[in-house]
Amino acid sequence: MTEPRSKARLVILISGRGSNMRSIVEAASKNELAVDIAAVISNRPDAAGLEFAQQAGINTEVIDHKQFDSRERFDSAMAEAIDAYQPDFVILAGFMRILTADFVEHYSGRLLNIHPSLLPKFKGLHTHERAIEAGETEHGASVHFVTAELDDGPVILQARVPVLPDDDADTLAARVLEQEHLLYPAAIQKLVSQQTE
Repeated sequence: MTEPRSKARLVILISGRGSNMRSIVEAASKNELAVDIAAVISNRPDAAGLEFAQQAGINTEVIDHKQFDSRERFDSAMAEAIDAYQPDFVILAGFMRILTADFVEHYSGRLLNIHPSLLPKFKGLHTHERAIEAGETEHGASVHFVTAELDDGPVILQARVPVLPDDDADTLAARVLEQEHLLYPAAIQKLVSQQTE
């Protein structure tokens, strides 16, 4: 008989520096977030975030998408690696791969992503440029459940920032990223709290 878990277990997927992954790890280490981070998995061997995770004592794995001849085979290998850790939630933190419908369905209700806009506005890429071009007065980030349609799942939590008159895409992106680093741990904690109620 297995012991009930006192903390939710996460697997985090990254493709690059993993700044949002880092904010989640740091929140967990300060006990601001009641989770165990079971593993950080990347599709890129050179992802800078892997080194940070290793130094934090977290299991890391690389499943290089270039080694697979189809998206389906890659996703199947990813799912196998993730499931070995039995996570409560799978966290996409700058994971730059479009996932197959089967993968998304496998983790339905447990797969989270952060998107740099106030969804449903500005799905997809170049959100900061598009917000400025559209004359928006506020912009921000959304943590949402992942569904088969891109950037379309139910929103868990959002953070808002004003769009300033002299903003360009870079200055706006930097302010949004600051909020992302607070938002993602808060959204995960919200879900974890609901799980234990």
